Amino acid sequence: MNSLFASSESESAEPGPFRAPAEARRRLDRLQDRRDERVKKSIDLNAKFQAIDSYLAIADNVSAALKSLSDQLFQQTLDVVQEKLTIALQEILEQPIQFQARADFKRGAAIVEFAILRDGQEEDIMRGQGGSVANVLSVGLRMFALTALDPQRHRGFLVLDEQDCWLRPELVPRLVKMVHDAARALGFQVLMISHHDVALFDQYADKIYEFKPEPDGAVNVEERVTRAAVVDA
Repeated sequence: MNSLFASSESESAEPGPFRAPAEARRRLDRLQDRRDERVKKSIDLNAKFQAIDSYLAIADNVSAALKSLSDQLFQQTLDVVQEKLTIALQEILEQPIQFQARADFKRGAAIVEFAILRDGQEEDIMRGQGGSVANVLSVGLRMFALTALDPQRHRGFLVLDEQDCWLRPELVPRLVKMVHDAARALGFQVLMISHHDVALFDQYADKIYEFKPEPDGAVNVEERVTRAAVVDA
Protein backbone atom coordinates (compact mmCIF):
# COMPACT_ATOMS: atom_id res chain seq x y z
CA MET A 1 0.00 0.00 0.00
CA ASN A 2 2.75 2.43 0.91
CA SER A 3 4.54 1.70 -2.34
CA LEU A 4 1.42 2.16 -4.43
CA PHE A 5 0.57 5.40 -2.58
CA ALA A 6 4.07 6.78 -3.23
CA SER A 7 3.76 5.97 -6.89
CA SER A 8 0.46 7.79 -7.08
CA GLU A 9 1.97 10.89 -5.48
CA SER A 10 4.84 10.87 -7.98
CA GLU A 11 2.55 10.74 -10.97
CA SER A 12 0.23 13.45 -9.67
CA ALA A 13 3.13 15.91 -9.24
CA GLU A 14 3.04 16.86 -13.03
CA PRO A 15 -0.06 15.32 -14.56
CA GLY A 16 -0.29 14.91 -18.36
CA PRO A 17 -3.46 16.94 -18.93
CA PHE A 18 -1.61 20.13 -17.81
CA ARG A 19 1.31 19.66 -20.30
CA ALA A 20 -0.75 19.22 -23.48
CA PRO A 21 -2.25 22.75 -23.75
CA ALA A 22 1.18 24.42 -23.40
CA GLU A 23 2.73 22.26 -26.14
CA ALA A 24 -0.27 22.84 -28.38
CA ARG A 25 0.03 26.57 -27.82
CA ARG A 26 3.67 26.57 -28.87
CA ARG A 27 2.84 24.59 -31.99
CA LEU A 28 0.00 26.95 -32.78
CA ASP A 29 2.32 29.95 -32.45
CA ARG A 30 4.84 28.36 -34.84
CA LEU A 31 2.10 27.62 -37.36
CA GLN A 32 0.81 31.17 -37.17
CA ASP A 33 4.34 32.52 -37.79
CA ARG A 34 4.65 30.29 -40.84
CA ARG A 35 1.24 31.39 -42.03
CA ASP A 36 2.20 35.07 -41.68
CA GLU A 37 5.46 34.43 -43.58
CA ARG A 38 3.59 32.65 -46.39
CA VAL A 39 1.01 35.44 -46.57
CA LYS A 40 3.81 38.04 -46.87
CA LYS A 41 5.51 36.06 -49.63
CA SER A 42 2.19 35.68 -51.41
CA ILE A 43 1.62 39.44 -51.28
CA ASP A 44 5.14 40.11 -52.60
CA LEU A 45 4.72 37.61 -55.44
CA ASN A 46 1.35 39.08 -56.34
CA ALA A 47 2.92 42.54 -56.57
CA LYS A 48 5.68 41.18 -58.82
CA PHE A 49 3.17 39.41 -61.04
CA GLN A 50 1.19 42.63 -61.37
CA ALA A 51 4.36 44.49 -62.40
CA ILE A 52 5.18 41.78 -64.96
CA ASP A 53 1.64 41.88 -66.32
CA SER A 54 1.93 45.67 -66.68
CA TYR A 55 5.21 45.30 -68.56
CA LEU A 56 3.88 42.57 -70.82
CA ALA A 57 0.90 44.75 -71.65
CA ILE A 58 3.21 47.36 -73.22
CA ALA A 59 6.18 45.14 -74.17
CA ASP A 60 5.25 44.87 -77.85
CA ASN A 61 4.83 48.62 -78.17
CA VAL A 62 8.09 49.29 -76.36
CA SER A 63 9.99 46.79 -78.51
CA ALA A 64 8.55 48.31 -81.68
CA ALA A 65 9.47 51.82 -80.53
CA LEU A 66 13.03 50.81 -79.62
CA LYS A 67 13.51 49.03 -82.93
CA SER A 68 12.21 52.07 -84.80
CA LEU A 69 14.57 54.36 -82.87
CA SER A 70 17.49 51.99 -83.44
CA ASP A 71 16.71 51.84 -87.17
CA GLN A 72 16.57 55.62 -87.38
CA LEU A 73 19.86 56.12 -85.55
CA PHE A 74 21.53 53.38 -87.58
CA GLN A 75 20.26 54.87 -90.83
CA GLN A 76 21.43 58.34 -89.81
CA THR A 77 24.93 56.94 -89.29
CA LEU A 78 24.82 55.19 -92.66
CA ASP A 79 23.64 58.40 -94.33
CA VAL A 80 26.69 60.23 -92.97
CA VAL A 81 28.98 57.40 -94.11
CA GLN A 82 27.42 57.43 -97.60
CA GLU A 83 27.76 61.20 -97.93
CA LYS A 84 31.36 61.45 -96.75
CA LEU A 85 32.65 58.45 -98.69
CA THR A 86 30.85 59.54 -101.86
CA ILE A 87 32.66 62.88 -101.60
CA ALA A 88 35.97 61.10 -101.00
CA LEU A 89 35.50 58.83 -104.03
CA GLN A 90 34.58 61.68 -106.32
CA GLU A 91 37.40 63.96 -105.16
CA ILE A 92 40.13 61.31 -105.24
CA LEU A 93 39.12 59.36 -108.34
CA GLU A 94 37.33 62.16 -110.21
CA GLN A 95 34.59 59.73 -111.17
CA PRO A 96 30.78 60.35 -111.07
CA ILE A 97 30.18 57.48 -108.66
CA GLN A 98 28.13 57.27 -105.50
CA PHE A 99 28.71 55.09 -102.47
CA GLN A 100 25.67 53.23 -101.16
CA ALA A 101 25.21 51.44 -97.83
CA ARG A 102 22.07 49.33 -97.38
CA ALA A 103 21.05 48.21 -93.89
CA ASP A 104 19.18 45.00 -93.20
CA PHE A 105 18.36 42.77 -90.23
CA LYS A 106 18.84 39.03 -90.56
CA ARG A 107 18.73 36.38 -87.86
CA GLY A 108 18.46 39.03 -85.16
CA ALA A 109 21.57 40.97 -86.25
CA ALA A 110 22.14 44.12 -88.26
CA ILE A 111 24.08 43.79 -91.50
CA VAL A 112 25.20 46.35 -94.07
CA GLU A 113 25.73 45.75 -97.76
CA PHE A 114 27.94 48.13 -99.73
CA ALA A 115 27.81 49.05 -103.39
CA ILE A 116 28.71 51.86 -105.77
CA LEU A 117 26.39 53.46 -108.27
CA ARG A 118 27.46 54.92 -111.60
CA ASP A 119 24.73 56.63 -113.59
CA GLY A 120 22.18 54.78 -111.47
CA GLN A 121 23.72 51.37 -112.24
CA GLU A 122 25.16 49.27 -109.44
CA GLU A 123 28.77 48.11 -109.75
CA ASP A 124 30.89 45.65 -107.82
CA ILE A 125 33.12 47.54 -105.39
CA MET A 126 35.98 45.08 -105.78
CA ARG A 127 36.09 45.63 -109.53
CA GLY A 128 35.61 49.38 -109.57
CA GLN A 129 38.54 51.19 -111.15
CA GLY A 130 40.77 48.15 -110.84
CA GLY A 131 40.59 48.13 -107.03
CA SER A 132 41.07 51.86 -106.43
CA VAL A 133 37.48 52.20 -105.22
CA ALA A 134 38.12 49.51 -102.62
CA ASN A 135 41.30 51.36 -101.59
CA VAL A 136 39.44 54.58 -100.82
CA LEU A 137 36.46 52.93 -99.16
CA SER A 138 38.63 50.71 -96.99
CA VAL A 139 40.43 53.75 -95.57
CA GLY A 140 37.20 55.65 -94.99
CA LEU A 141 35.36 52.77 -93.32
CA ARG A 142 38.27 52.08 -91.00
CA MET A 143 38.27 55.67 -89.85
CA PHE A 144 34.54 55.57 -89.21
CA ALA A 145 35.04 52.36 -87.22
CA LEU A 146 37.65 54.05 -85.04
CA THR A 147 35.23 56.84 -84.13
CA ALA A 148 32.91 54.24 -82.57
CA LEU A 149 35.56 53.01 -80.09
CA ASP A 150 35.70 54.15 -76.48
CA PRO A 151 38.56 56.70 -76.31
CA GLN A 152 39.14 55.74 -72.68
CA ARG A 153 40.11 52.21 -73.74
CA HIS A 154 41.46 52.63 -77.28
CA ARG A 155 43.98 54.96 -78.85
CA GLY A 156 43.15 56.67 -82.11
CA PHE A 157 45.91 54.97 -84.09
CA LEU A 158 45.42 53.56 -87.58
CA VAL A 159 47.89 51.58 -89.70
CA LEU A 160 47.28 51.60 -93.47
CA ASP A 161 49.42 49.00 -95.19
CA GLU A 162 49.61 49.75 -98.93
CA GLN A 163 46.08 51.10 -99.06
CA ASP A 164 47.14 53.05 -102.15
CA CYS A 165 48.33 50.00 -104.06
CA TRP A 166 45.69 50.25 -106.82
CA LEU A 167 45.81 54.02 -107.19
CA ARG A 168 47.58 55.71 -110.05
CA PRO A 169 50.55 57.76 -108.77
CA GLU A 170 48.88 61.08 -109.54
CA LEU A 171 45.92 60.12 -107.33
CA VAL A 172 47.97 59.14 -104.28
CA PRO A 173 48.40 62.70 -102.91
CA ARG A 174 44.60 63.08 -102.91
CA LEU A 175 44.22 59.99 -100.75
CA VAL A 176 46.99 61.21 -98.46
CA LYS A 177 45.21 64.57 -98.14
CA MET A 178 41.95 62.84 -97.19
CA VAL A 179 43.73 60.78 -94.54
CA HIS A 180 45.62 63.83 -93.27
CA ASP A 181 42.52 66.02 -92.96
CA ALA A 182 40.37 63.28 -91.39
CA ALA A 183 43.08 62.33 -88.90
CA ARG A 184 43.50 65.93 -87.82
CA ALA A 185 39.75 66.42 -87.46
CA LEU A 186 39.24 63.18 -85.49
CA GLY A 187 42.43 63.27 -83.44
CA PHE A 188 43.89 60.11 -84.96
CA GLN A 189 47.50 59.19 -85.57
CA VAL A 190 47.97 57.38 -88.88
CA LEU A 191 50.90 55.34 -90.17
CA MET A 192 50.81 54.78 -93.93
CA ILE A 193 53.02 52.20 -95.62
CA SER A 194 53.46 52.53 -99.37
CA HIS A 195 55.61 51.45 -102.30
CA HIS A 196 54.90 54.68 -104.16
CA ASP A 197 57.49 57.42 -104.50
CA VAL A 198 57.88 59.24 -101.17
CA ALA A 199 57.57 62.55 -103.01
CA LEU A 200 53.85 61.84 -103.41
CA PHE A 201 53.45 62.13 -99.60
CA ASP A 202 55.56 65.25 -99.18
CA GLN A 203 52.75 67.79 -99.22
CA TYR A 204 50.56 66.27 -96.46
CA ALA A 205 52.63 63.84 -94.39
CA ASP A 206 54.00 65.11 -91.07
CA LYS A 207 56.95 62.73 -91.27
CA ILE A 208 58.34 60.42 -93.92
CA TYR A 209 60.73 57.53 -93.30
CA GLU A 210 62.24 55.95 -96.38
CA PHE A 211 63.51 52.37 -96.08
CA LYS A 212 66.34 51.57 -98.50
CA PRO A 213 67.75 48.03 -98.74
CA GLU A 214 71.54 47.81 -98.92
CA PRO A 215 73.54 45.24 -100.94
CA ASP A 216 74.69 43.55 -97.73
CA GLY A 217 71.08 42.88 -96.70
CA ALA A 218 70.83 45.70 -94.21
CA VAL A 219 68.08 48.32 -94.44
CA ASN A 220 68.90 52.00 -94.23
CA VAL A 221 66.16 54.20 -92.73
CA GLU A 222 66.23 57.83 -93.78
CA GLU A 223 63.95 60.50 -92.34
CA ARG A 224 62.85 63.15 -94.82
CA VAL A 225 61.70 66.65 -93.97
CA THR A 226 58.30 67.23 -95.55
CA ARG A 227 56.70 70.41 -96.79
CA ALA A 228 53.79 69.80 -94.44
CA ALA A 229 56.12 69.74 -91.44
CA VAL A 230 57.80 72.96 -92.58
CA VAL A 231 54.42 74.70 -92.96
CA ASP A 232 53.28 73.57 -89.52
CA ALA A 233 56.51 74.78 -87.96
